[in-house]
Amino acid sequence: MSMIWRRPPGRWASWLSLATCLLALLSTPAVAADGVRKLLYVGNSFYYYNNSLHGHVNRMLLPGMPKSERSAFQSYSVTISGGQLKWHDIAAYLDAGIGDRAIDENNEVVTSPAPLHFDAVLMMDCSRCPYDEATRAVFHEQVKRQAAIIRARQSRPMLFMTWAYSDKPEMIGILADEYVRAGKENDIPVVPAGLAFKRSLEGRPGLPLHVADRRHPSLAGTYLAACTVLAAVYGVDPRGNRYTAGLDAVDAAYLQQVAWDTVRDFGRVAPL
Repeated sequence: MSMIWRRPPGRWASWLSLATCLLALLSTPAVAADGVRKLLYVGNSFYYYNNSLHGHVNRMLLPGMPKSERSAFQSYSVTISGGQLKWHDIAAYLDAGIGDRAIDENNEVVTSPAPLHFDAVLMMDCSRCPYDEATRAVFHEQVKRQAAIIRARQSRPMLFMTWAYSDKPEMIGILADEYVRAGKENDIPVVPAGLAFKRSLEGRPGLPLHVADRRHPSLAGTYLAACTVLAAVYGVDPRGNRYTAGLDAVDAAYLQQVAWDTVRDFGRVAPL
């Protein structure tokens, strides 16, 4: 069945409700399969703000494991400021041997005997690329193209849904729509970070998730995104995690709950 959805004029609540229904109808993969141990993040400044999203995910993920198992979990982040997905040469990243050397806990260089193979690549496009009509088709073309490149190297493509700007909350309806569509069309799991931002701001509008430019994440925003990745990619419940990134304990607990609820509900309407 073919559906064409248009935003009802002047009715934000109805529009968002319609977008939520559309999520259910599209049934995109919502949670990554088991077995993600080595993850490559590909994106832009939304990742690298606040000392990098992947660093916060690791600080929540690794301490709960036996030390002997931690080395199996590795992540790297490749970002371009203001970067669009089409700017990234993911084939080169995966072929370049990223991770063949690292700095250990004693600040010593550790060299791997073989290039690192990534189980999955978590990619995002520029914050407006799926939103703006002028770049929307390119977004979908790039997701399809990059997914094929990733799969050809025996890795799994994944999508990171970005969030609306703080002064343009209406963005999330279209962003969610387009990321869900891309996920369904290409059989790619989607990490619903943008929907977690929406949920958090509805529950506690006084907890800022953006910095002054109204686009990039505050520390709380990065922490919320990290909790969402933890839940969606690794299947780990962030609630009660001792790592708070220096946030107030009450705020951290709230963001952990928001992330968990968002991934849970997104999975219900969009199961694998």
